Amino acid sequence: MSDTAPKKPATSAATRGTMENTYRSAKDAAGKAIETTRGAARDVVNQAAQSAQANPIAVLAGGIAVGMLAGAFLPHSEQEAKLLGPVGKRLTDTAKGAAAAAKDAGKAELDSLGLNKDAARAQVGHVINGVLQALSSAGAAAASKAKE
Repeated sequence: MSDTAPKKPATSAATRGTMENTYRSAKDAAGKAIETTRGAARDVVNQAAQSAQANPIAVLAGGIAVGMLAGAFLPHSEQEAKLLGPVGKRLTDTAKGAAAAAKDAGKAELDSLGLNKDAARAQVGHVINGVLQALSSAGAAAASKAKE
């Protein structure tokens, strides 16, 4: 039995050493992961700030879109419907009117440039006529070549 008694402290010391090494390795790895995460977060914040400075309109539009989505998914109370219903209708009507005006203005501008359905049809007709003439000429040339 005296042979087994000295081995226990050595095994216990070896196990303790292994555990301490494992603990230190894990602690070092966690520290490195935290530093890496901090650096990445700093980079993301800097990129976001630069993007916001470069494109403030895009950030504003994104904020409005997120606000609209949040508002769309939150439940509306009866009091909100009473108070904001007329405002929402007015905003909707105004937005529809603005969209219609923009559409009309765009169509007018395209018409003034000659870009409309009728002009497109005429251009397609010219292309088809050109292709038919080329095919006819090629067929006639092939037929005359075959007669020779």
